[in-house]
Amino acid sequence: MDYTKLGKNPDQEAMVQAKRNWDAIAKPLNGLGKLEELFVRIAGIQGSADVRIKKRAVLVFCGDNGVTKQGVTQTDSHVTALVADNIAEGKASVNRMCSRCNTDVFAIDVGIADPVYSQHIIRERIADGTKDFTVEPAMSAKQAEQAIQTGIRMVKRFYDEGYTILATGEMGIGNTTTSSAVAASLLGMDAETVTGRGAGLSTEGLLRKKTVIANALTKYGFDGWETSDAFEVLCTVGGFDIAAIAGAFIGGAMYGVPIVIDGLISVVGALVASRLCPASREVMIPSHMSKEPCTVKIMEELKLSPIIHGELALGEGTGAALLFPMLDMAEAVYRNDETFVKLAIPAYQSYEE
Repeated sequence: MDYTKLGKNPDQEAMVQAKRNWDAIAKPLNGLGKLEELFVRIAGIQGSADVRIKKRAVLVFCGDNGVTKQGVTQTDSHVTALVADNIAEGKASVNRMCSRCNTDVFAIDVGIADPVYSQHIIRERIADGTKDFTVEPAMSAKQAEQAIQTGIRMVKRFYDEGYTILATGEMGIGNTTTSSAVAASLLGMDAETVTGRGAGLSTEGLLRKKTVIANALTKYGFDGWETSDAFEVLCTVGGFDIAAIAGAFIGGAMYGVPIVIDGLISVVGALVASRLCPASREVMIPSHMSKEPCTVKIMEELKLSPIIHGELALGEGTGAALLFPMLDMAEAVYRNDETFVKLAIPAYQSYEE
């Protein structure tokens, strides 16, 4: 499917009004810095200066990756099902964190190899995980399309249920390997530069991971230059979770829903989405800068500047969830009616170039 024409431009009038609202409040201009910018951005996405962030959720896309057979992870793929089950049951790290900031969490099975027994998981399973991309392409074009459409459909589902802002999360052993391979291919970078330790590899394990990625890039002709065909890269070395996350950003562009980016896997999904559907960039809300090496480069391409620099590597959408309490506090100021006019004091003047 051609996604290039989907989505819409931000509402400029809403953005102008949101900026006026900030500037009218009795405080220094741009006093909340990037938080003010995010509110203006969200106003443009939602088409209203009456920014709505109260009903929100983290969508955790879960899937296995065949490349784990190459020993690129500290744990085996069985852990994916166990953690996905925990997320669905409300027991994982992301659930604990989201319980403190009134954020719902939904686990979505897009390709977990082992059974997940929770009745609360959303079942959108495409296959028993992807193929081992060192041997053959990770997925077929049909499967990649199915995963993207799943992401779009999930955004529509929760938009129809009244959710006004969503965050992307993931769970899948081996997905920092697939993400690094996709990033290297799309950015024209080598495996040495883009690949990090993921969930905590030893030095020997990291070297093996870099070698696996480098060999795959050579095998498929993705090494040495920036590859333009994001869909081909996704099919060849990607994962179902990355594809579904890309679909979520495209869905955000279609339905006017801000989508918060989490860590490496999420930001790679955002990169894929931006190549498939340029309008999807407009709905991307940055949260934190992952410690994985290629994250900075991707954020630069997306022209986004994350607020949180905590060297996080937990995944599940936890970094994205950290942004919500900050947005809540910013909203308390944004809705403050103590304006310069009401207090009868001179407004600050802007002298910035």
